[in-house]
Amino acid sequence: MPLSEQEQRLLDEMERHLMRNDADVVSAPRDGRSLSYRNIVYGTILVLLGLGGLVVGVSIPLVVVGVVGFVIMLGGVLLAVTPGRGPGRMRVEPDQPASAGARKSSSFMDRMNDRWDKRQGER
Repeated sequence: MPLSEQEQRLLDEMERHLMRNDADVVSAPRDGRSLSYRNIVYGTILVLLGLGGLVVGVSIPLVVVGVVGFVIMLGGVLLAVTPGRGPGRMRVEPDQPASAGARKSSSFMDRMNDRWDKRQGER
């Protein structure tokens, strides 16, 4: 289904603005979702301990030790890839409502249009 003229113009305008402001998108903070070095270190230690338990469980005829070692390894991997709890993680934008009920009252497209209008007003 082809786009109407108005939709095509809007799409072209959005594309131009995105290309012009691409550096803003790349350098935007990730809201505290970066990996924590502490979690990576603890996760690595757990993976190594679990690997040792898995090897011991395979070498002796106790299957339970191998299963426990595998579960410890899995927990270590999950811990290592868990994002850290940074100060930006619980941040609420000042212009956004703080309660979940207030956010649900407007549709997704309305919120996106408001964000777009706000970004265009900054320039």
